[in-house]
Amino acid sequence: MDYYFLVITIIDVFVLGIMCILTKFSETLSQEKRQWFIRSFALIIVISILEVITIVVDHGPASFRWINILANYLGFGLTPAVSIFLALALEKNRSIAYAIIAEGVYLVLLAVTFPLKPIFYVDQNNQYMRGEFFGIFLAVYFAGTLYLLVMTLRVAARYQNKSRTSIYLIAAFLLLGAMVQVIFPQVHVTWLCVSLLAILYFTYCNGMWQQLDELTGLLNQKSYLNQTASLAQDGTLVVFDIDDFKHINDHYGHLLGDKCLEEVAACIKKAYSKDGFCYRIGGDEFCVLLNPSADQESCYRRLIEGLNFRRKELDILPYVSVGSASFVAGDNVLRVKEAADNNMYQFKKAHKKQAN
Repeated sequence: MDYYFLVITIIDVFVLGIMCILTKFSETLSQEKRQWFIRSFALIIVISILEVITIVVDHGPASFRWINILANYLGFGLTPAVSIFLALALEKNRSIAYAIIAEGVYLVLLAVTFPLKPIFYVDQNNQYMRGEFFGIFLAVYFAGTLYLLVMTLRVAARYQNKSRTSIYLIAAFLLLGAMVQVIFPQVHVTWLCVSLLAILYFTYCNGMWQQLDELTGLLNQKSYLNQTASLAQDGTLVVFDIDDFKHINDHYGHLLGDKCLEEVAACIKKAYSKDGFCYRIGGDEFCVLLNPSADQESCYRRLIEGLNFRRKELDILPYVSVGSASFVAGDNVLRVKEAADNNMYQFKKAHKKQAN
């Protein structure tokens, strides 16, 4: 018995148990996200224990052979489900259904082909051996990791997460741990690496969601304040204010008011997010930190086109006043914001005069 591995597994299970408790009482996550993270941690605990069981019973009495077979089958079979559970904690979309179907097919395939010993087998002496096509398991394992990586990058890009490149490092760490165990089967590090990945992934996702405005999905005021605490590079601050928003809330109710905020935010993101970061910094106030190379006129034109298109379905969608001010590294953000606001108020006045 590898007592070092046993101790590591006990510590691993203990830490994941603590993560389940912390996640359960987290107030920053929705109930559904908490549940899927807890299920992910619990699944890793189960598979880690299954791996311990396979080591304990391997080379043991022949009467334990069925335990060895079952534990290996469940361990190999449930491994891809960890990535699916983490993806469900991140977001539900159509691809999740395909991933679940693929996992089901893999489990059936593993069971049906077991007599042919393609991935693993346990001989009559109760000794575990890798099969000739053990690479099938590795391919499925890597495919699950790649699926989670692609899903995360897509969601992180949509949420304008600035640290999304760090997800590559997390995935690389996981794959490196898997390769170590493939090359050195006696070194059991895969599930320790998976546990660390799950904890890092939880931390990453939690940090990403804390940067978001819950209603609009734009970056929130706190993220804006942190970003502009020190203007480290040149750029342009663009501010947006919804015209007569109080009138919409008073006459149509706050539910339709919130719907208007969501629609305006979506149009701003679609028009500007490729060239900068979009924020909701107040009730009906938005802003964008644009890159120096951004074409403001082109972005503004896309915004107007987007608003006009959405207005065909939501005719009460209000007009938006816009103002901007350029800045250089080291400028005082409050002065830049004041200049942008002044330009926006001039825009609003001119628009009202034109409307009258």
